[in-house]
Amino acid sequence: MAVTLADVAARAGVSAATVSRVLSGNYPVAGATRSRVLRAVEELEYVVNGPASSLAAASSDLVGVLVNDIADPFFGIMASAVQSEMEPEKAGGKLAVVCNTGGSPQRELTYLTLLQRQRAAAVVLTGSAVEDPEHAEALSARLRRLAAAGTRVVLCGRPPLPEADGDGDDGGTGDGGKGIPGGGAPLTVAFDNRGGARRLTGHLLALGHRRIGYVAGPAERTTTRHRLEGHRAALADHGRDHGHDLLAEAARLTVHGAYDRSSGYDGTLELLRREPGLTAVLAANDTVALGVCAALREAGLSIPGDVSVAGFDDLPFSADASPALTTVRIPLHDAGARAGRLALGRESAPPGGVATVRTELMVRASTAAPRANRPVPQAG
Repeated sequence: MAVTLADVAARAGVSAATVSRVLSGNYPVAGATRSRVLRAVEELEYVVNGPASSLAAASSDLVGVLVNDIADPFFGIMASAVQSEMEPEKAGGKLAVVCNTGGSPQRELTYLTLLQRQRAAAVVLTGSAVEDPEHAEALSARLRRLAAAGTRVVLCGRPPLPEADGDGDDGGTGDGGKGIPGGGAPLTVAFDNRGGARRLTGHLLALGHRRIGYVAGPAERTTTRHRLEGHRAALADHGRDHGHDLLAEAARLTVHGAYDRSSGYDGTLELLRREPGLTAVLAANDTVALGVCAALREAGLSIPGDVSVAGFDDLPFSADASPALTTVRIPLHDAGARAGRLALGRESAPPGGVATVRTELMVRASTAAPRANRPVPQAG
């Protein structure tokens, strides 16, 4: 049953007229009262309806683009690419609005509710998803209501919703109608994070590295899990071929942090404490890799002479770092542009509703064979 204005009024302990004033914004309302009303609106997931909204039924010229951090080049590149598809000559003048969630699951849900109220023509959600059943259920409900109102939804850089067949990150082709109960699942532009991480670790193993540290991203994020799974799959493959149980050490040589430089710095110091003889460090992304490099240099270690370093994403600065960073390239601009076209209905949906963006190993100067005769520093 649809939530009504009266339901919101009852939850907030005010009159329906007061709720109407708060939502219209045309009349002064006390700050505390306004906060109570808006909290009730959010808790009940109320969406304005009625004659006025039904006239525009399902869509305005607004396209919402949700990012975790617009200051992060990873998200900035994708948001820019999505917006490039909204130009007047391409889309008849759609307005792309970037919503910066700061990585907050609750803020992600709030923005989706706000975009539904604005009858957004489309919504593009970028970046990894939070692996929390309660959040996944709430997200599914928001997207179901958006789809029912005619809004196109595209996931870019994250797997399909959990209800879809297959997790999508390796190219699963689940039934696009299962992601949202009742049909209307979002389309997905997923990244091959597992495959990229597997090739990257395989590259280090082929060079002769065996003591490999990993500075991973937040444990609750899908991208972190998929890249870590690819890394460990490569270690397992090597063990089967050479009889080395590198997988047994993987947990000890893995630390988690945010997707930022400081996490790379702090994580590397912890890895060196755990394993002073480390010969290579994999970073959650290229930004984390910069922190890894800084920590190694401060510890008196050269790159790649003493320790090889590799990142992920191939952000614009990676080729210009010193030394140039070995990484895995994701064509972020192409992926964002495709998500934009799908959101506008200007490109046919991929089979099963899921398109997988392949990754490419970019071997540069930051990785080399380990120095066989390097003495192991003493922990202290």
